[in-house]
Amino acid sequence: MSKAINPNKMSDAQKADHIRTVVLKAGDDLRARHPWLKHQDAIGASIMAVSLLGMIASGWLYIEGAIPWWLCVPVTAIFASFIHELEHDLIHQMYFRATPWANSLMLGLGWVARASTVNPFIRRRLHLHHHKVSGTESDLEERGITNGEPWGLRRLLMTGDNILAVVLRPMAMRRAARLYIKAQKPTSKQEFAKLALEQTMAFVPLGNVYYLLFHTWVIWHAVSWAAPLMGLTLNAPVWLSSLTPYLDTFAVVYMLPSLLRTFSIQFISSNMHYYGDVEARNAMQQCQVLNPVWLMPLQLFCFNFGSTHAIHHFAVKEPFYVRQWNADIAHKVMRQMGVRFNDFGTFRRANRFNLQPMRAT
Repeated sequence: MSKAINPNKMSDAQKADHIRTVVLKAGDDLRARHPWLKHQDAIGASIMAVSLLGMIASGWLYIEGAIPWWLCVPVTAIFASFIHELEHDLIHQMYFRATPWANSLMLGLGWVARASTVNPFIRRRLHLHHHKVSGTESDLEERGITNGEPWGLRRLLMTGDNILAVVLRPMAMRRAARLYIKAQKPTSKQEFAKLALEQTMAFVPLGNVYYLLFHTWVIWHAVSWAAPLMGLTLNAPVWLSSLTPYLDTFAVVYMLPSLLRTFSIQFISSNMHYYGDVEARNAMQQCQVLNPVWLMPLQLFCFNFGSTHAIHHFAVKEPFYVRQWNADIAHKVMRQMGVRFNDFGTFRRANRFNLQPMRAT
């Protein structure tokens, strides 16, 4: 870093601008060395195709008995994690900006591959709002994945299940949704109603079907396991007994990989983003870099999100694979400017930026 640049004499806005300049230059330099990276649309489409085929192949191999369930689940989750990163980049129009139908097609395919997530066409507005006011009360996207909640059994359950994240704290989510809608500044009752309806439709229809099947499968196996221990005999309906083998297969090839991937990304994301006492639009307070060795098992299923996502908050336009490629350069300048690394105190502070533990109220 040049001696003329002294972080101690810079405002947070100046620090963020400096990080952005360094990261974007690194991306330009990388593309100059590797011109094929300029074919961004083709790269995005290829990653989507390979990931979808990988998920299908993994499931097919399990069904054919070629691989065990414990291999199928993580392999499928890894392929799905590529699609999640693609969706994020698609939301920011990094692929097929000139052909919106192709962008929408990829978003739709990505949703089919990951039905446990919010409708990506609704998520686009949520996510762009997240960038404007990350960590503040109207940041519905982060609140939805438990950011700002005290750690305990309830948050652990909500982290991997987006329906439980609403059911187990209805008042908090209702307030977050209301603040989010208010922040959109609707100019009429009709526009307000449209935004409210949008929130109620966030998981319709794919997410609702997914969670209905998933919770049915979990409850049925829990009851089947517990009943004999309690001296009870189950007389299950014939239709349910006949469906169980199909549900078990669907769980291995789709639902359990979704659970693993969802828990991994939402555990990492909700703990690397700060919440509650940050300045709106201050990128220096929005994220930390979260990349300890002990989190690598979870990072595996979210494309090293904890290490690279904070880079995105400074340089939005870089796709996920470029962020990973240039992570060392980005991390160096981020450290110099004072971005936090591995602030584990966030776990006891319920994601507050202030370094003091959150007091009970």
